[in-house]
Amino acid sequence: MTANQDDELENSAPHIHETIADNVMHDAGEHGDGQLSGGTAMDRYRTHSIPLNMEDIKNDWDKPVLDAGIAAKTSIIARVGALDLGAGTGSFRVREMMHRIAYPLGVHVRADVNLTDIEATCTDGKHRLTEVIDLPTTGVNTERIWLLEHFADWFNVNLGKRSLYHAKPSVSEVLVDHLESPEAKQSALRVLKKVREEREREEREQTKSMQRAQRRGYKPPKGQYAVHFEHVGKMTQEVEKSNSDEDESTMNPAVLEVPTSGPGTDAKAGPNAQRKLTEGNRHAHTKEQTAEAGVDNTAQHSTPQHSTAPQEQTKGITVRQAHERLTLIEHRKPLYTAWFSGFAAAVACAAFVFLLGGGPYDMIGAFVGAGIGQWLRKHMFAHHLNQFFVTFVAVAAAAFASIGTLRLIGLADPTALQHDTAYIGAMLFVIPGFPIITGGLDIAKLDIPSGVQRTCYTLAIILMATLAGWMVATAVHLTPQGFEPLGLNPIVNDGLRFVAAFCGVWGFSVLFNSPQRMCLVAATIGAITDTLRLVLTDFGMPPEAAALLGALLAGLLATAWRSSVRHGFLPPHLGYPRICLTVPSIVIMVPGLYMYRAMFYLGQFDTLHALNWMFRALMVIVCLPIGLAMARVITDKSWRYDV
Repeated sequence: MTANQDDELENSAPHIHETIADNVMHDAGEHGDGQLSGGTAMDRYRTHSIPLNMEDIKNDWDKPVLDAGIAAKTSIIARVGALDLGAGTGSFRVREMMHRIAYPLGVHVRADVNLTDIEATCTDGKHRLTEVIDLPTTGVNTERIWLLEHFADWFNVNLGKRSLYHAKPSVSEVLVDHLESPEAKQSALRVLKKVREEREREEREQTKSMQRAQRRGYKPPKGQYAVHFEHVGKMTQEVEKSNSDEDESTMNPAVLEVPTSGPGTDAKAGPNAQRKLTEGNRHAHTKEQTAEAGVDNTAQHSTPQHSTAPQEQTKGITVRQAHERLTLIEHRKPLYTAWFSGFAAAVACAAFVFLLGGGPYDMIGAFVGAGIGQWLRKHMFAHHLNQFFVTFVAVAAAAFASIGTLRLIGLADPTALQHDTAYIGAMLFVIPGFPIITGGLDIAKLDIPSGVQRTCYTLAIILMATLAGWMVATAVHLTPQGFEPLGLNPIVNDGLRFVAAFCGVWGFSVLFNSPQRMCLVAATIGAITDTLRLVLTDFGMPPEAAALLGALLAGLLATAWRSSVRHGFLPPHLGYPRICLTVPSIVIMVPGLYMYRAMFYLGQFDTLHALNWMFRALMVIVCLPIGLAMARVITDKSWRYDV
């Protein structure tokens, strides 16, 4: 139940110019033939672009970000917000991300965020600038949401502030600095693995070099000149050279190069300074000089990295470098191909059908129909077609494929023809679960305009999907009445529900372009919460209340996962955003069958049954974001209080 996938993000990105040289605007007026002076066609300029080639930004392009003007700073802040909004997250998260970027720059941001546009006013206390961004469409890309969190941490730490999202800033530093590497293009976590392996290999080599030096009789100097073994390889070469000199009977420490950082170094020495110490001049230092050097070194090493003064940290971070990294995040290709995305949709919808009570034939029909529908949908989105048109065509293709599959099976087993509800499961991959949940969360944060817009967008997608399904059912004369009970043992049934929920959430997470580890974490949470919801329903709890408790538990489990990562109980690279775990895990609870049956009865002008199913679906949909909001209120102070 995904709204729009990563391929749709190619059309929802803000199309920010990558280089100063691209699409240079001309100061002369517009010609009557629709051309700008200089021959540039008008259709090259889009209303949602942020022109980075403006004069006030070009002047600061290679300046440190803290020394840049308000226009250059605003371009970074606004671009981060646009990328986050285009990835499908709620407006409250977009504002939070923009604030995280603006805070170390000394900029105050006031932003109005809606479904596809942002109006942000930025001020540094002297100047004020308003930036307006509007996206051509909306989509879902959880990998981009995750990478933007790492970018925010990388940005803050390099500007002298503390990291917020991840306990170890080194993880964000490695990911952001190596996004252009071939490994990162396939999987961002491969970069972490490669860097970790390289560092471990270097440490092993240094240890071996140190051991060889000690075996040859070298002992590191003591006191203020105690040498760190950061350059042990170089020291070993000098030791070997010294031992091979026939004129010297003992090793001469004068040829050893002393590192310029760490204990025992001169605080006034430059980063590339080299000091050669002899045995004589080491004893020539007075006690006062030794004490003074010790004080300097203590002060140097007592300052943590994140609290270093911004003037010392930001000279290597320019406006250009910040935009280059954002460009890498913006133009990352989808993690999964069209066929794999179709397979994930097939698995998700087949699991969904089982959770709704369907049997093997229903699952087969949904599997084939959803796979073909999502494969076609992904290819159509690659051509930037209108998503409402794409939704209608993809659902119609999925329904016909599901019905045709069951008709073929019916040639061998006529009982397959009785499963006329399976095609409903084949169309559930288009139900916009992400905007349903984020819209409710926006309303919970009193962001009514954004919440209303997301709700209207959700209803429009659902209307197109259910309308296509109803037209197919009318064309082939189907009258779906639901799934027949399977009559399984309760314990066996609950075990199969757990497996089906895991597979279903995994499939929907793939459609959201989540990395595989993120998919598995969300699938585990979804398997626990959805199985609990169905068990509570079996014991007589109303489906609405069971959905609320399931969403509440999903929010608490996602928070516990995030907290475990921050406290070191889990690896730091598994610190995923909560929204990337909670929304996929409860998307499978969205009552797509209820919504379709409401549309089906409406098409039959049976208003009584249509209203019955419509309100049942509405109550469940309302309870899902309420459960997530309650979990955030319990665990997050920023949600607990109105400030």
